[in-house]
Amino acid sequence: METDAPEEAVPPPARPSRRAVVTAAVIGVLFFATAIVVVVQRADRSWEAGELVILSGRDDSAGAQRKELIGKWNELHRGNPARVEEVRSIADAERSEMLARAAGDGGDVDILNLDVAYVPEFAEADLLRPLSEDGVDRDAFLPGPLSTCEYNGRLWALPFNTDAALLYRHLDYAPGVPADWGAMDSAISGQLKGNPEQRAGPTVGLVTQLGNYEALTVNTLEAVWAAGGEVVDDDGDVRIDSPAATQGLRHLVDGLVDGHIDPESPSYTEDASTAAFRDGNAMFLRNWPLAYRALTGSAEDRPAPFRIGVSRLPWASVLGGQNLAIAERSEHPRAARALIDFLTDTNSQRTLFERGGFAATREVVYRDSAVPYAEVLLAAVQHARLRPRSPHYALFSEVLREAVHTMLVSHDRNPPPGLADDLRAALRGQRA
Repeated sequence: METDAPEEAVPPPARPSRRAVVTAAVIGVLFFATAIVVVVQRADRSWEAGELVILSGRDDSAGAQRKELIGKWNELHRGNPARVEEVRSIADAERSEMLARAAGDGGDVDILNLDVAYVPEFAEADLLRPLSEDGVDRDAFLPGPLSTCEYNGRLWALPFNTDAALLYRHLDYAPGVPADWGAMDSAISGQLKGNPEQRAGPTVGLVTQLGNYEALTVNTLEAVWAAGGEVVDDDGDVRIDSPAATQGLRHLVDGLVDGHIDPESPSYTEDASTAAFRDGNAMFLRNWPLAYRALTGSAEDRPAPFRIGVSRLPWASVLGGQNLAIAERSEHPRAARALIDFLTDTNSQRTLFERGGFAATREVVYRDSAVPYAEVLLAAVQHARLRPRSPHYALFSEVLREAVHTMLVSHDRNPPPGLADDLRAALRGQRA
């Protein structure tokens, strides 16, 4: 509401005092000095001039937030513009293409956005530059993601984003959070009992990714851990021939036979399994955090037409994610390091998490976030486990998943004879 107010008397302008003049001059000098500092921060003279190239897999973040961050960098660093070159999105093909590019001549790649499992391989092959720890606040990063950047006592990368699988539930048929695999099996049995023709709701229990690619290795590790076993123990010894590990493998086979696991899972990718769960035919979905937006997002995302709950897996998840490393043959190593620092700082991590759906590598982002499942995801990341740390991990994964996939499609409850020896050979870089 407006009111009439009396005019205030305006005093005549006073002559500035000598102190005021000096103060103004000092402020002007400080402002100019600050401007110089900002310019130096934006374009450090020690950086090598030229374009920076990041080799990466597909940007799956909502709204392509990785590219948005690169755009922000380019606005501030016109002497070192950056761009992303994407390789094939399947993890195994992605690794092969990155290896070829990193080993090639010409130094046309500056930064590699590597799956966390492949840092040892690239480091062992002398394809990465070790990173100085100057300016790295170890306490700011979550320990698990940061540990994936290390190999043989040296730091080779910084964590760009991390990942831990979550359990999505159809709340109309799975209102409670199962404490372990046995509790989940009990809930599924209750839904699947009786005459299928008279049954309402989901017709299978769990949807997951059991296709013959890296996701099957991940699911196999998690199934064995859920049964109390190990595929490879903390000392690097293969233990897949233990009774507990065998029980975990059989749980996958039995689940496909009795409907506790969607029989189509051996052909599913992450996107396909999300679509199958969205159709309402399953009680549970094991998938990465990006599935949350696909299931609960806007109409364009085709959200699920039912209520969804999200929790940690009832067992340890594999720790996923990507790390940013400087290519050994980069012609711009100092500028590349500055870009890595920019992409992994708190502001960038917050953008990737809150806008893009990627799991952040800094704990403070989860604590300050309004994202509904932030605390659940933080706990999942903190309890996640690493895949075997070996420069021959790719061969190990291939041998393991080929054997397990054969078990799944043939419904054979017994692991192939000699699987443990084959895996030991693979960890030495040999195919038995």
